[in-house]
Amino acid sequence: MTGAEPNLWSVARPETQRLSADDDLRAQRRRLPDQPGVYLFRDDAGEVIYVGKARSIRKRVGGHFSGKSSRGVEMVSQVRSIDFLVTETEAEALLAEQQFIKRHRPRFNIRLRDDKSYPYIAVSLDEEYPRVYFTRERHRANRAYFGPFSSAKRVRETLDLLGKLFQYRTCEGTEPGRRSGVPCLDYYIKRCGAPCVGYIDAAEYRRNIEAITSFLSGRYRDVVRDLESKMTEAAEAEQYERAAGLRDRLAAVRSLMERRTVASDSLDIADVIAVAIEGEDANAQVFQVRDGILAERQSFYLHAGGVREESEVTEEFIAQYYSAAPSVPKLIVLGPAMRERAELLSEALSSQRGAHVEVRVSERGDKRRLRELAERNAKLALAQDKLRQERRRTQRVDSLVALQEALGLAELPIRIEGFDISNIGGEHTVASMVVFEGGAPRKSDYRRFRVRGDAVAGSAQPTAGNGGQGRGAWASGPDDFASMQEVVSRRTARLLEQSDLSPHDDKRDESFASLPALILIDGGKGQLTAARRALEPLASSGIAGAESVAVIGLAKREEQVFVPGRSEPIKLSRGSEALRLLQRVRDEAHRFALDFHRNRRDKAVTGSILDGLRGVGPVRRRALLEHFGSPDRMVAASREELEAVPGLPGKLAREIHRQLHKAGR
Repeated sequence: MTGAEPNLWSVARPETQRLSADDDLRAQRRRLPDQPGVYLFRDDAGEVIYVGKARSIRKRVGGHFSGKSSRGVEMVSQVRSIDFLVTETEAEALLAEQQFIKRHRPRFNIRLRDDKSYPYIAVSLDEEYPRVYFTRERHRANRAYFGPFSSAKRVRETLDLLGKLFQYRTCEGTEPGRRSGVPCLDYYIKRCGAPCVGYIDAAEYRRNIEAITSFLSGRYRDVVRDLESKMTEAAEAEQYERAAGLRDRLAAVRSLMERRTVASDSLDIADVIAVAIEGEDANAQVFQVRDGILAERQSFYLHAGGVREESEVTEEFIAQYYSAAPSVPKLIVLGPAMRERAELLSEALSSQRGAHVEVRVSERGDKRRLRELAERNAKLALAQDKLRQERRRTQRVDSLVALQEALGLAELPIRIEGFDISNIGGEHTVASMVVFEGGAPRKSDYRRFRVRGDAVAGSAQPTAGNGGQGRGAWASGPDDFASMQEVVSRRTARLLEQSDLSPHDDKRDESFASLPALILIDGGKGQLTAARRALEPLASSGIAGAESVAVIGLAKREEQVFVPGRSEPIKLSRGSEALRLLQRVRDEAHRFALDFHRNRRDKAVTGSILDGLRGVGPVRRRALLEHFGSPDRMVAASREELEAVPGLPGKLAREIHRQLHKAGR
């Protein structure tokens, strides 16, 4: 099941024919088929809140409403309509279920925590000198993908290991090299053979890449044999320095194999999977055994969407994990809880692999020993994660209490909104709004603004001598005060608009509808004055709690906190939890605004300069940007640097340089 979402047969009646939600839902359940397939629960807003698969859709859905469901009343009470898809077998339903989960990301299904997609290692086999790099996509042709990995940290650790064992280029672009024309540091620390200057030819470089792909595929014995052969050849050819380097690599690979050998020859290629559950949280361990070596140990933290049974969580995790994996091994080892589901998983994964996949419940020997080791690791990882979460939760509460006391706030600042302005010389002025709830970022509520210059000049006019923050009168060029007033005014207007909408209205935006307890302005008295004027309509709006919204400014120079009605700033101690929280909000607002500004500036530079260059079409424009990394670097390049761009004719490079200089760039 790939590509577009399969067609669904909805059993929901038209809204006008419903006598009541409960009666309508019972009618829907009676019309469900007694066949294998997938079912989707939707809430009153039409959002998919749960996707399930079943041997009998009718019986399985009936089980949810019988009161015996492990997900309990919370999910069932929110169901307003049911969609379904009939499949030939339950195994097909398991595969289809994952497609719907990926598409809708229902909150009551198993899902990875804090991760939008799995990270991979990719090898660009379509390039003459292939790159080995970190990625989160796996759709490009002529790329070899290895993974998925449990975290970005694991990918970078593996890339670092590959750099020590084998030599590959880390420079970006389809061609190796830098503008300087000399090898980079990687060559001197023996991480790259410097193909950019011809120190290694394409054939030899390809052999290194083949060794890397063999290593990532778990063919360690092939890697050892290849290194032994190369070392012998180099020694016989009296290339002793090269032979010594190969000897060191061989020793490193053998040492790695010895440390990771945990199984006998009876367990050659397999994945051993174990899951530990506590409440709504779970941890899944995947031990990847290749050539009898424990190649990787992946640890995935899951949110179960309710109290779930181990077998159910394990089944959903396996389906989700292998739907993202480039390949499925021929053997998967599971615990006793999966005995009744082993045949179903075998059928589904065999269909995905295109060859038989054995799903075995381990009883004895190496398989049981490794499975028990995975179970212990899963329980330990879950316990450590719980401890970390509790520690972070305590720290966040302490910082909110400290901030409330330091600022004299009437209530705990649960929701904090931070604003910042970003521009260079008044060009492409933008602003950011970031949100922290409970002391942690709530990125779904972040918003960006393009400053239009709507504020009336002088309406928030600061006076000179306000702690270095004012400029006397509004000047031409960048005007952070007017920009701040405009952005906070727009945020206030959106809040007033949202207050009239019901929680179920499609136009409701929770980011703007939520009332902050504290607004943090990046700046001093000038920016704070502008923000206060922008918030005046809110104070007189009559919205409950609006009068208690606090606004402060945090000046970067000495980290001073400016508060309305107080001439002197509040100086918080450098190590205080209150100041650290304010700094996190301020820095996040600055980062978010700066990213948006860079994006707008680069697009503007690309549009105004590159699009106007004669002889430069979309392909060459992309090649120029990939080579130099940014429009600014390309515009600043010398004629010689432009002539060095791979695939760019020298005559055209000189013409580009002439056009840029003629334009006064």
